[in-house]
Amino acid sequence: MSRRELAAAGVTDPGLRWAYQRCRELHAEHGRTYYLATRLLEPARRPAVHALYGFARLVDDVVDDLAAARDQAARAAELAALEADLMAGLRSGHSEHPVLAAVVDVARRYRIETSYFSDFMRSMRMDLTVDGYPTRQALSVYVRGSADVIGLQVLPVLGTVVPQEEAAPHAAALGTAFQLTNFLRDVGEDLDRGRVYLPEDELAEFGVDRDRLVWCRARGWPDRQVRRALADQVSRTRAVYRAAQPGIAMLDPVSRTCVVAAFTLYGEILDRIEDRDYDVFSGRARVSRRRRLAVGLTGLGRSLLVRVAGRAARSAVPAGRTNGRAPSLPPSPEQARVPVRRQGSSRSTGSPTSV
Repeated sequence: MSRRELAAAGVTDPGLRWAYQRCRELHAEHGRTYYLATRLLEPARRPAVHALYGFARLVDDVVDDLAAARDQAARAAELAALEADLMAGLRSGHSEHPVLAAVVDVARRYRIETSYFSDFMRSMRMDLTVDGYPTRQALSVYVRGSADVIGLQVLPVLGTVVPQEEAAPHAAALGTAFQLTNFLRDVGEDLDRGRVYLPEDELAEFGVDRDRLVWCRARGWPDRQVRRALADQVSRTRAVYRAAQPGIAMLDPVSRTCVVAAFTLYGEILDRIEDRDYDVFSGRARVSRRRRLAVGLTGLGRSLLVRVAGRAARSAVPAGRTNGRAPSLPPSPEQARVPVRRQGSSRSTGSPTSV
């Protein structure tokens, strides 16, 4: 993380700067799409997003790192220790932990609710004992902590032009859309961990169960029933993107290009899954590096225009007066498109199902 970003964010303490830097490293290493999108934010807001992502990744690694020689009891103990340190830090406003120090600082600066962190930790503990979800409602309990609250944590960092409570449902929906996309992209990897994050009753409508998914993983290719079931899950996930999209216009204009980039690139993972004929077993569906760079460069150009326009507007307002909000450049239609069904690709019939 550059000194300019930390200085812009008002982070001067050497130990705290080191904690933010560690969070940025975790973000850059594990979250390519999110990290690229974060680069589109103005420098003062970037460290906070790095800190929130770094914390989430730290906890996720405790749960999911298959290479680590730790049994479930050891992982549970490590999660409990992390949560205790986090809650103590949130109460005191200070932490000595090399990652949690930055998270606590962000929570204090942006007045992020402690319950969001508690909900996240509860979902992470579920991963140690729960390996499947019988219904969408059961899955939503997990997603509330693993995804919804991430959107709610980031919302005050991004800023809004409406009351935060008005934008909050859309921020939560976007977190859910990203998480559901991850579930579809990572079906094979999750099976290796003994987990399935697709509702069992919805899969059963297409004659699919865990054993069939395991068989497809071993085979390295989905059969017809699994392809139909996954097409249904893709359409359900696109419905969540549609619910989230109106929230983009509610964000501070200087933050919108960041969210548009993530919205666009994550939504295109669903396209890549379709391009692979729903093969989520032999490898990950990925958006190409060239495409990520194209979206990033377009977003950077628009971000710079918004910042320049904002500075010009502020300088034009007489001292002591304000016009209430920064000027807005709407996202381009190509960037802000909601992921939609393609004509001619293989999928289940019927209209998309809401979640």
